[in-house]
Amino acid sequence: MRSDILKKDISTLPHRALLLSAGVKPEDLNSDKPFIGVANSYNNIIPGHIHLNELSQEVMKGIRDAGGVPFIWGVPGVCDGIAMHVEMRLSLPSREHIADNIEIMTLSHSMDGWVGVTNCDKITPGMLMAAGRINIPSIIITGGPMKAHLVDGIKHHPIEGFGLVGQVKGGKLTEAEANKMLPCMVCGAGSCVGLYTANTMATVTEVLGMSVTKCSTTLALDSLKKKQAYETGKRIVELVKKDIKPKDIMTKNAFENAIRVDMAMGGSTNTVLHIPAIAREAGIDIDVNMFDKISRETPNLCKIIPAGNHEMADIDKAGGVPGVLNRLKAQIKDSPTVNGKSIKQIAEESKVTDDEVIRKLENAYFKQGGIAVLKGNIANSSVIKQTAVQGDMMAHTGPAKVFYTEDDLLDAIVKRKIKAGDVVVLPYQGPAGAPGMPEMLTPTDAIKGAGYKKVALITDGRFSGGTSGPCVGHVEMEAYNGGAIGAIRDGDIIEIDIPNRKLNVKLSDAEIKERLTQKVCPVRKMTPLLESYREKFKGKNCYGK
Repeated sequence: MRSDILKKDISTLPHRALLLSAGVKPEDLNSDKPFIGVANSYNNIIPGHIHLNELSQEVMKGIRDAGGVPFIWGVPGVCDGIAMHVEMRLSLPSREHIADNIEIMTLSHSMDGWVGVTNCDKITPGMLMAAGRINIPSIIITGGPMKAHLVDGIKHHPIEGFGLVGQVKGGKLTEAEANKMLPCMVCGAGSCVGLYTANTMATVTEVLGMSVTKCSTTLALDSLKKKQAYETGKRIVELVKKDIKPKDIMTKNAFENAIRVDMAMGGSTNTVLHIPAIAREAGIDIDVNMFDKISRETPNLCKIIPAGNHEMADIDKAGGVPGVLNRLKAQIKDSPTVNGKSIKQIAEESKVTDDEVIRKLENAYFKQGGIAVLKGNIANSSVIKQTAVQGDMMAHTGPAKVFYTEDDLLDAIVKRKIKAGDVVVLPYQGPAGAPGMPEMLTPTDAIKGAGYKKVALITDGRFSGGTSGPCVGHVEMEAYNGGAIGAIRDGDIIEIDIPNRKLNVKLSDAEIKERLTQKVCPVRKMTPLLESYREKFKGKNCYGK
């Protein structure tokens, strides 16, 4: 075991003194007891993380009962919903910071294995990236979704507040009326109720085989969640003893399965950023085209908030991720999991108890999966959640309205400068341009909340899992790096064709090229971290290539 160097070698005598000073018991230095790290992302800012100390305690109890020695430390986390309007640019860079945190702590302290206790948007993918990078035995427990607040038979939750802001900006609701809704939107502990990025990445973690079965859909405050935490603690000791590592579990098959389940459930477009980044750390190449390929052959079986009215609690009752796997079992490729069963075994043994929440293949909500990849003279690639787009907007042509900041767009909504049929364009929002590639939930929900039915949005930024409607993101190349989206001007005609995967502007190549020679990048307020992030992505796409 890696920790033996701390336990046995005479040269590490002072190291043992430090461990004993920290409260480690002499018997814990027995060479048969693995040292297990617990990367705990508890804080009292994020609703999805306020209960993670309790889960971490159960994890550590499981580790001890299985014969291991637990060591716990803190991992930072950004609440995208809270950061959205103030400083959203630091959220995506925090993913790499979290992976670095775990690499530093596990390798510096000779951990034999580690557990990631996580729940929200960048924390879970950051931990999975660390698992692939370090490749010592590891397992993830996600903290579970919150339960929607039911008021007069209507489901309410925090993210609907973004739409209320749009209604206020669009003159459809007064500030007083919106503020009256605030108590209804309070739900308590857990990741946000729908298939936003947090819950999407939890399902990805489960399908990758890196968490215990049904972990992703079990509610945060369900008593089963603590049992899952305890089981997670016991399983990490078993993984260490058997020397089962993340790269043994996160195989090419596992990543393809994760994308397929994501497409079937209609998850966040952020997976197009996170899954390739996790795969790259595990030595596997996944590109954006794989998402489109799998989406074309995988029907959409779920309609989860924000694309529908079902919440994660409904998915859990209907069979959870294992139920979705059961529907897709003919397409699922075999791969091991931390559960000691293969993913195909889990799929075969599972069942669905509600055919409306998790539909049968022949009665799918949509013939294709959640994500479509659009290409054209605006983009080498771009991403849209097609299952959240109304039928009459699957193909749309309209004049561009270009904005360089969210505040300018919100001001245009207030002044009713946006008209039906317009295509809102938000360039310079990518990893280098913003920098940090912020989410665009505020403008997308403001457009929707203001009552616009036939307004599309295109950006080289990214979208929250809370986004719905004809919103095209991840446009590559981004404007800052010379992408054609930076050449678009007010009045240019934009063509969006989702079924045929097209995204074009009615400009000649020569005109685009000429305009790009005249482009002036907006001046952004920077921090040292954002400056380094911009340097990292200069001349590269949002996937770091």
